[in-house]
Amino acid sequence: MSAGATLAMSRITKRFPGVLANDQVDFYAQRGEIHALLGENGAGKSTLMNILTGLYWPDEGEISIDGKVINFRAPRDAVLQGVGMVHQHFRLVRTFTVAENITLGMGKEGFWWRPQVVEQKVAALATTYGMAVEPKAKIWQLSVGEQQRVEIMKMLYRGAQILILDEPTAVLTPQEVKELFRNLRQLADSGKTIIFITHKLHEVMSYADRITVLRNGRSVAVREKEQTSIKELAQLMVGRELSAEIPRPATKNQQEILRLEEVCALNDKCLPSLRKVSFAVNKGEILAFAGVAGNGQRELAEVITGLRPVTSGRFWLHGKDVTSCSARQLIDAGVGHIPEDRKGMGLVPNMAIMENTILKSYRDRSVCPGYWLDHKAIRQRAEQLVTAFGVKTATLDSPVRLMSGGNLQKLLLAREVSAGPGLIIAVYPVRGLDVAATETIHQLLVEQRNQGIGILLVSEDLDEIFKLADRVAVMFEGQIMGILPIDQANLDEVGLMMAGARASEVGMS
Repeated sequence: MSAGATLAMSRITKRFPGVLANDQVDFYAQRGEIHALLGENGAGKSTLMNILTGLYWPDEGEISIDGKVINFRAPRDAVLQGVGMVHQHFRLVRTFTVAENITLGMGKEGFWWRPQVVEQKVAALATTYGMAVEPKAKIWQLSVGEQQRVEIMKMLYRGAQILILDEPTAVLTPQEVKELFRNLRQLADSGKTIIFITHKLHEVMSYADRITVLRNGRSVAVREKEQTSIKELAQLMVGRELSAEIPRPATKNQQEILRLEEVCALNDKCLPSLRKVSFAVNKGEILAFAGVAGNGQRELAEVITGLRPVTSGRFWLHGKDVTSCSARQLIDAGVGHIPEDRKGMGLVPNMAIMENTILKSYRDRSVCPGYWLDHKAIRQRAEQLVTAFGVKTATLDSPVRLMSGGNLQKLLLAREVSAGPGLIIAVYPVRGLDVAATETIHQLLVEQRNQGIGILLVSEDLDEIFKLADRVAVMFEGQIMGILPIDQANLDEVGLMMAGARASEVGMS
């Protein structure tokens, strides 16, 4: 362990039935640093951090904090030793106040909970670490960024010296990301040890001091930020060199595929979700919708794919009014759909790969020439798709729930593309995927765009949008704040639009 290290995890090994999740992993983090933990899905990052927070016991190896060897038997043991974790999905009670959430489950506050005393302590903590938050505010009244601050303060209130954050920027605007890391830098400067798990290499290079890379359950590299690059980190993560750019010829054909005019729709709570949304998607372009989740993007995709009714306004596909068409009619009209929930909505987990490939085409004469399905034709079709799209699977009869996220997404994209759509609605197509799977899905989408298919891409990742899109539309509370050619879009200004500013208000036209 290097001098001054606060945390040392030495030769950590963890086995599950049939899986070696961590294999002799060494991980060191120093006091006062921001340390990034990188790795593909299944590389062992979460397992390693679950061991550090007491959720799992290591089969081999040891953990020491400030030179003292410790054994965690439960998460409470880790908290008592100053280890706290902020999970990607916040664990807050929405109807409770900030102060109530921060002290929830703590016995040291005594039998009688004294709101004023606790609120004063929380306010003092917020002032100390520069985290603006109102102790009396209810969680449901806070923005996503403010809720994340509450999670961090909850750990600090419990005395955390080592703070772990899992994908901390997944649902934040660029401005909130900068604010988060400003807070984390202040925490590090005060002597805390900050560990964050992420797949966003630009954030690693912008904010981390050191980086540990895991691959296949082993620690393959530790780098100082000044001694590495995005290219090297990506290569270390996947074990091979990734292509730097995806070929994207300039858009020549401006033929309109989809047009919406003042479309309004309700969400699942029967509250307004889309408010007079108007835009068009052209042939051979990627129109990306940026915005923090929950601002109408999901409802927009469901309206266009026939899964949600329109309350007012109209939309056209290839010049034909399809406002009242069913999902089946829109599929037949050439609309492909890659939903955000690939298992729950895009595929049927317990059905075989063969069966999932024909979920939208089982009526076709090619696979159902009469009253019965032609299983030989279905198998041949599945084999062709699996081969063409590089889907890795043991057998075509295996249930898709056994497949990795990247292969699930490739199978889903293969099914949608093979139907010959003119328009593809892709909602968070790489969410939860590692860097190699993300690269593959991006290449597949751009290939379809280059072949003349119109793509409506919904994403929270601005790096992804700036990499793929021809134009970007920004949504906030069900309205479009502006639509811009990607070469005229500015990252900071798009971030302001995501927070509710219109294009005209941030200097865009």
